Amino acid sequence: MSARPFFLMTDPDHFEVCYQINPWMQPRAWKQDPKACLAEARSASADLKQALKDCGAQVETIGAVRDLPDLVFPANAAIVLDGRVLLARFRCPERQGEEAIFRSVFSRLKKRGIVQDIIDLPEGLFQEGAGDCIWDLGRQLFWAGYGPRSSRGALAIIQGVFGQEVVPLQLATDRYYHLDTCFCPLSGGEVLYYPPAFTEAGLAAIHARVAPHHRVEATDEEAQAFCVNAVNLGHKVVMARAPASLKAKLRAHGYDLVEIDLSPFMLSGGAAYCMTLRLDRTSVPSAATLAAE
Repeated sequence: MSARPFFLMTDPDHFEVCYQINPWMQPRAWKQDPKACLAEARSASADLKQALKDCGAQVETIGAVRDLPDLVFPANAAIVLDGRVLLARFRCPERQGEEAIFRSVFSRLKKRGIVQDIIDLPEGLFQEGAGDCIWDLGRQLFWAGYGPRSSRGALAIIQGVFGQEVVPLQLATDRYYHLDTCFCPLSGGEVLYYPPAFTEAGLAAIHARVAPHHRVEATDEEAQAFCVNAVNLGHKVVMARAPASLKAKLRAHGYDLVEIDLSPFMLSGGAAYCMTLRLDRTSVPSAATLAAE
Protein backbone atom coordinates (compact mmCIF):
# COMPACT_ATOMS: atom_id res chain seq x y z
CA MET A 1 0.00 0.00 0.00
CA SER A 2 1.13 3.56 -0.70
CA ALA A 3 2.54 5.61 2.17
CA ARG A 4 -0.16 8.18 1.41
CA PRO A 5 -3.32 8.13 3.55
CA PHE A 6 -5.76 5.75 1.85
CA PHE A 7 -9.53 6.24 2.08
CA LEU A 8 -12.56 4.31 0.92
CA MET A 9 -15.57 6.25 -0.37
CA THR A 10 -18.80 5.25 -2.10
CA ASP A 11 -20.29 6.54 -5.34
CA PRO A 12 -23.41 8.53 -4.34
CA ASP A 13 -25.52 7.67 -7.42
CA HIS A 14 -28.12 5.80 -5.36
CA PHE A 15 -28.00 8.05 -2.33
CA GLU A 16 -31.32 9.40 -1.08
CA VAL A 17 -33.03 10.13 2.21
CA CYS A 18 -36.03 7.83 2.13
CA TYR A 19 -36.37 6.64 5.72
CA GLN A 20 -35.58 7.91 9.20
CA ILE A 21 -33.31 5.99 11.58
CA ASN A 22 -31.79 8.99 13.35
CA PRO A 23 -33.26 12.35 14.40
CA TRP A 24 -31.38 14.27 11.70
CA MET A 25 -32.83 12.41 8.72
CA GLN A 26 -35.21 14.50 6.61
CA PRO A 27 -36.94 12.37 3.96
CA ARG A 28 -39.59 15.05 3.43
CA ALA A 29 -36.96 17.63 2.56
CA TRP A 30 -35.37 15.22 0.08
CA LYS A 31 -38.72 14.42 -1.55
CA GLN A 32 -39.35 18.09 -2.31
CA ASP A 33 -36.81 17.93 -5.14
CA PRO A 34 -34.99 14.57 -5.30
CA LYS A 35 -33.32 15.31 -8.64
CA ALA A 36 -31.73 18.51 -7.33
CA CYS A 37 -30.79 16.85 -4.04
CA LEU A 38 -29.03 14.00 -5.83
CA ALA A 39 -27.16 16.41 -8.11
CA GLU A 40 -26.00 18.33 -5.03
CA ALA A 41 -24.96 15.08 -3.33
CA ARG A 42 -22.87 14.05 -6.34
CA SER A 43 -21.17 17.43 -6.34
CA ALA A 44 -20.55 17.36 -2.59
CA SER A 45 -19.08 13.85 -2.72
CA ALA A 46 -16.77 14.85 -5.58
CA ASP A 47 -15.66 17.93 -3.63
CA LEU A 48 -14.86 15.83 -0.57
CA LYS A 49 -12.90 13.34 -2.65
CA GLN A 50 -10.91 16.14 -4.27
CA ALA A 51 -10.25 17.78 -0.90
CA LEU A 52 -8.77 14.53 0.43
CA LYS A 53 -6.59 14.20 -2.65
CA ASP A 54 -5.46 17.80 -2.30
CA CYS A 55 -4.40 16.91 1.26
CA GLY A 56 -2.20 14.13 -0.14
CA ALA A 57 -4.57 11.18 0.23
CA GLN A 58 -5.42 8.35 -2.10
CA VAL A 59 -9.14 7.61 -2.49
CA GLU A 60 -10.76 4.42 -3.74
CA THR A 61 -14.45 4.63 -4.67
CA ILE A 62 -16.80 1.67 -4.59
CA GLY A 63 -20.00 1.47 -6.59
CA ALA A 64 -23.43 2.57 -5.46
CA VAL A 65 -26.11 -0.06 -4.82
CA ARG A 66 -29.79 0.61 -5.38
CA ASP A 67 -31.94 0.54 -2.21
CA LEU A 68 -28.88 0.96 0.03
CA PRO A 69 -28.71 4.76 0.24
CA ASP A 70 -26.54 4.84 3.38
CA LEU A 71 -23.79 2.87 1.66
CA VAL A 72 -22.30 6.33 1.14
CA PHE A 73 -21.20 6.22 4.80
CA PRO A 74 -18.43 3.56 4.76
CA ALA A 75 -17.05 4.70 8.12
CA ASN A 76 -19.70 2.34 9.49
CA ALA A 77 -18.51 -0.65 7.44
CA ALA A 78 -15.69 -1.83 9.70
CA ILE A 79 -12.89 -1.01 12.10
CA VAL A 80 -9.54 -1.18 10.29
CA LEU A 81 -6.11 -1.14 11.97
CA ASP A 82 -2.79 -2.73 10.99
CA GLY A 83 -4.45 -4.45 8.04
CA ARG A 84 -7.04 -6.19 10.23
CA VAL A 85 -10.71 -5.62 9.47
CA LEU A 86 -13.45 -6.17 12.04
CA LEU A 87 -16.66 -6.12 10.02
CA ALA A 88 -19.62 -4.13 11.31
CA ARG A 89 -23.02 -5.50 12.21
CA PHE A 90 -25.80 -2.93 11.87
CA ARG A 91 -28.57 -2.52 14.41
CA CYS A 92 -31.12 -0.98 12.03
CA PRO A 93 -32.67 -3.30 9.41
CA GLU A 94 -32.47 -0.50 6.83
CA ARG A 95 -28.67 -0.78 6.83
CA GLN A 96 -28.17 -4.50 7.28
CA GLY A 97 -28.04 -5.07 3.52
CA GLU A 98 -24.77 -3.14 3.47
CA GLU A 99 -22.98 -5.90 5.37
CA ALA A 100 -22.72 -8.29 2.41
CA ILE A 101 -21.61 -5.47 0.10
CA PHE A 102 -18.82 -4.38 2.40
CA ARG A 103 -17.75 -7.97 3.02
CA SER A 104 -17.30 -8.33 -0.74
CA VAL A 105 -15.39 -5.04 -0.92
CA PHE A 106 -12.98 -6.11 1.82
CA SER A 107 -12.51 -9.51 0.21
CA ARG A 108 -11.39 -7.77 -2.97
CA LEU A 109 -9.09 -5.48 -0.99
CA LYS A 110 -7.60 -8.53 0.71
CA LYS A 111 -6.80 -10.13 -2.65
CA ARG A 112 -4.94 -6.94 -3.57
CA GLY A 113 -2.97 -7.00 -0.30
CA ILE A 114 -4.52 -3.79 1.01
CA VAL A 115 -5.94 -5.58 4.06
CA GLN A 116 -4.82 -8.91 5.53
CA ASP A 117 -7.49 -10.31 7.85
CA ILE A 118 -11.29 -10.07 7.84
CA ILE A 119 -12.98 -10.87 11.14
CA ASP A 120 -16.66 -11.24 12.09
CA LEU A 121 -18.31 -10.12 15.30
CA PRO A 122 -19.88 -12.85 17.41
CA GLU A 123 -23.61 -13.29 16.91
CA GLY A 124 -25.86 -11.10 19.02
CA LEU A 125 -23.57 -8.05 19.08
CA PHE A 126 -23.90 -4.83 17.12
CA GLN A 127 -20.95 -2.62 16.28
CA GLU A 128 -21.09 0.04 13.56
CA GLY A 129 -17.48 0.29 12.48
CA ALA A 130 -15.12 3.23 12.73
CA GLY A 131 -18.11 5.51 13.24
CA ASP A 132 -18.28 4.13 16.76
CA CYS A 133 -14.63 3.21 17.27
CA ILE A 134 -12.00 5.85 16.56
CA TRP A 135 -8.26 5.14 16.69
CA ASP A 136 -6.12 7.72 18.50
CA LEU A 137 -2.56 7.16 17.31
CA GLY A 138 -0.96 9.60 19.72
CA ARG A 139 -2.56 7.98 22.77
CA GLN A 140 -2.34 4.46 21.36
CA LEU A 141 -5.96 3.57 22.06
CA PHE A 142 -9.43 3.24 20.62
CA TRP A 143 -12.19 5.54 21.76
CA ALA A 144 -15.33 3.40 21.46
CA GLY A 145 -18.88 4.70 21.52
CA TYR A 146 -21.78 2.54 22.56
CA GLY A 147 -25.45 2.86 23.34
CA PRO A 148 -27.66 3.98 20.45
CA ARG A 149 -26.14 1.73 17.78
CA SER A 150 -23.20 -0.32 19.09
CA SER A 151 -23.30 -2.87 21.92
CA ARG A 152 -21.21 -2.43 25.07
CA GLY A 153 -20.31 -6.12 24.70
CA ALA A 154 -18.53 -5.43 21.41
CA LEU A 155 -15.79 -3.48 23.19
CA ALA A 156 -14.10 -6.59 24.56
CA ILE A 157 -14.13 -8.09 21.06
CA ILE A 158 -12.44 -5.00 19.64
CA GLN A 159 -9.73 -5.20 22.30
CA GLY A 160 -9.19 -8.89 21.60
CA VAL A 161 -9.02 -8.50 17.83
CA PHE A 162 -6.62 -5.56 17.77
CA GLY A 163 -4.76 -5.98 21.07
CA GLN A 164 -5.19 -2.30 21.91
CA GLU A 165 -6.72 -0.41 24.81
CA VAL A 166 -10.39 0.44 24.28
CA VAL A 167 -11.89 3.37 26.19
CA PRO A 168 -15.69 3.04 26.54
CA LEU A 169 -17.66 6.21 25.87
CA GLN A 170 -21.37 5.85 26.45
CA LEU A 171 -23.42 8.15 24.23
CA ALA A 172 -26.21 9.96 26.02
CA THR A 173 -28.59 10.74 23.18
CA ASP A 174 -29.91 9.32 19.91
CA ARG A 175 -29.20 12.72 18.38
CA TYR A 176 -25.49 11.89 18.50
CA TYR A 177 -25.98 8.26 17.63
CA HIS A 178 -22.40 7.47 16.55
CA LEU A 179 -19.20 8.60 18.22
CA ASP A 180 -17.95 10.28 15.05
CA THR A 181 -20.79 12.82 15.23
CA CYS A 182 -19.46 14.22 18.50
CA PHE A 183 -15.78 13.24 18.92
CA CYS A 184 -12.68 13.77 16.78
CA PRO A 185 -9.06 13.23 17.92
CA LEU A 186 -6.62 15.59 16.19
CA SER A 187 -3.02 15.07 15.18
CA GLY A 188 -1.56 17.49 17.73
CA GLY A 189 -3.12 15.69 20.66
CA GLU A 190 -6.25 17.82 20.85
CA VAL A 191 -9.71 16.29 20.90
CA LEU A 192 -12.63 18.12 19.31
CA TYR A 193 -15.79 16.94 21.05
CA TYR A 194 -19.32 17.90 22.03
CA PRO A 195 -19.73 17.36 25.79
CA PRO A 196 -23.57 17.05 25.95
CA ALA A 197 -23.38 13.95 23.73
CA PHE A 198 -21.78 11.93 26.54
CA THR A 199 -22.86 10.54 29.87
CA GLU A 200 -21.05 11.70 33.01
CA ALA A 201 -18.95 8.52 32.92
CA GLY A 202 -18.05 9.15 29.29
CA LEU A 203 -16.98 12.71 30.01
CA ALA A 204 -14.93 11.52 32.98
CA ALA A 205 -13.11 9.05 30.71
CA ILE A 206 -12.31 11.82 28.22
CA HIS A 207 -11.15 14.21 30.92
CA ALA A 208 -8.95 11.53 32.48
CA ARG A 209 -7.03 11.07 29.23
CA VAL A 210 -7.15 14.48 27.56
CA ALA A 211 -5.50 17.42 29.30
CA PRO A 212 -7.61 20.60 29.59
CA HIS A 213 -5.47 22.53 27.09
CA HIS A 214 -6.08 19.76 24.52
CA ARG A 215 -9.86 19.78 24.88
CA VAL A 216 -11.62 21.67 22.11
CA GLU A 217 -15.27 21.81 23.10
CA ALA A 218 -17.82 22.23 20.33
CA THR A 219 -20.86 24.40 20.93
CA ASP A 220 -24.42 23.37 20.05
CA GLU A 221 -24.14 25.33 16.80
CA GLU A 222 -20.82 23.74 15.85
CA ALA A 223 -21.99 20.21 16.58
CA GLN A 224 -25.28 20.73 14.76
CA ALA A 225 -23.30 21.85 11.70
CA PHE A 226 -21.69 18.37 11.68
CA CYS A 227 -18.25 19.93 12.01
CA VAL A 228 -17.09 17.42 14.64
CA ASN A 229 -17.66 14.74 11.99
CA ALA A 230 -14.36 15.67 10.37
CA VAL A 231 -11.31 14.11 8.71
CA ASN A 232 -7.95 15.21 10.11
CA LEU A 233 -4.79 14.90 8.03
CA GLY A 234 -1.81 16.51 9.70
CA HIS A 235 -2.61 20.19 10.20
CA LYS A 236 -5.57 20.02 7.79
CA VAL A 237 -9.13 19.37 9.00
CA VAL A 238 -11.67 18.54 6.30
CA MET A 239 -15.22 19.23 7.44
CA ALA A 240 -18.65 20.61 6.61
CA ARG A 241 -19.00 24.37 6.52
CA ALA A 242 -18.03 25.65 9.95
CA PRO A 243 -19.26 28.52 12.12
CA ALA A 244 -16.72 31.29 12.62
CA SER A 245 -16.37 30.32 16.28
CA LEU A 246 -15.03 26.87 15.44
CA LYS A 247 -12.70 28.22 12.76
CA ALA A 248 -11.15 30.47 15.38
CA LYS A 249 -10.74 27.65 17.91
CA LEU A 250 -9.04 25.30 15.47
CA ARG A 251 -6.81 27.97 13.96
CA ALA A 252 -5.67 28.88 17.47
CA HIS A 253 -4.44 25.30 17.78
CA GLY A 254 -2.59 25.48 14.45
CA TYR A 255 -5.08 23.77 12.14
CA ASP A 256 -6.19 24.81 8.65
CA LEU A 257 -9.79 24.09 7.76
CA VAL A 258 -10.93 22.70 4.43
CA GLU A 259 -14.65 23.35 4.31
CA ILE A 260 -17.11 21.64 1.99
CA ASP A 261 -20.83 22.05 1.52
CA LEU A 262 -22.03 18.62 2.66
CA SER A 263 -25.64 19.64 3.28
CA PRO A 264 -27.16 16.84 1.14
CA PHE A 265 -25.54 14.24 3.39
CA MET A 266 -26.39 16.16 6.54
CA LEU A 267 -30.03 15.54 5.58
CA SER A 268 -29.20 11.91 6.41
CA GLY A 269 -27.23 12.66 9.57
CA GLY A 270 -23.69 12.39 8.21
CA ALA A 271 -20.76 14.43 6.94
CA ALA A 272 -17.03 14.15 6.10
CA TYR A 273 -15.91 11.43 8.52
CA CYS A 274 -18.99 9.26 7.92
CA MET A 275 -18.39 9.43 4.17
CA THR A 276 -14.90 7.94 4.41
CA LEU A 277 -13.13 4.93 5.86
CA ARG A 278 -9.38 5.08 6.30
CA LEU A 279 -7.73 1.79 5.35
CA ASP A 280 -4.08 2.42 6.20
CA ARG A 281 -4.29 3.17 9.92
CA THR A 282 -1.42 1.69 11.89
CA SER A 283 -0.74 1.24 15.58
CA VAL A 284 2.97 1.92 15.09
CA PRO A 285 3.77 5.63 15.37
CA SER A 286 6.32 7.02 12.94
CA ALA A 287 7.14 10.47 11.63
CA ALA A 288 5.22 9.69 8.44
CA THR A 289 2.11 8.31 10.11
CA LEU A 290 1.95 11.06 12.71
CA ALA A 291 2.22 13.69 9.96
CA ALA A 292 -0.63 12.02 8.05
CA GLU A 293 -2.95 11.64 10.99
